[in-house]
Amino acid sequence: MNIILQPVPFEKRATLNNLLEKYNYEFSQYDKIPFGPDGLFSYWPLDLYWTEEKRAAYFIMVEENLAGFALINDHPECEKPLDWAVAEFFVAYPYRRRGVGSRVMEEIFRRHKGVWHIKYHPANAASVAFWNGIAQRHAAGAVEKLRGTEDYYDGTPSEVLVFETK
Repeated sequence: MNIILQPVPFEKRATLNNLLEKYNYEFSQYDKIPFGPDGLFSYWPLDLYWTEEKRAAYFIMVEENLAGFALINDHPECEKPLDWAVAEFFVAYPYRRRGVGSRVMEEIFRRHKGVWHIKYHPANAASVAFWNGIAQRHAAGAVEKLRGTEDYYDGTPSEVLVFETK
């Protein structure tokens, strides 16, 4: 299976925004965030991914098909220092449980080495398993699990994995 992590050009931000709507709708089952008055969730910091240095937006391509996206930045998710954080990560249903997400994160870690924060909602069991597995496989040492600095919209405390990549 040919998997490519492709930087999102500014001209394709509307496509990325469309995917973010699907991602946010799916995630709303955990954080209970409502639609905005226009029926959309919207992702206000999206344009910052082309104007701030320590942000990166990627499309996930599988066999030339758009299969998801990854947004990374240096926004701290807990009190520990970091180099990078996973802001948002989405693999579409047809590509899940096929190793796509794992291979994408392997490539992201290759491109962006350092100390990582990965935040997740503890009620999202698939996410908990995925991110804990990723951290264990790619950590150069210990993986810390900490409470995040921001709770989710539904009041659930976030959990954050902190580790340095190999």
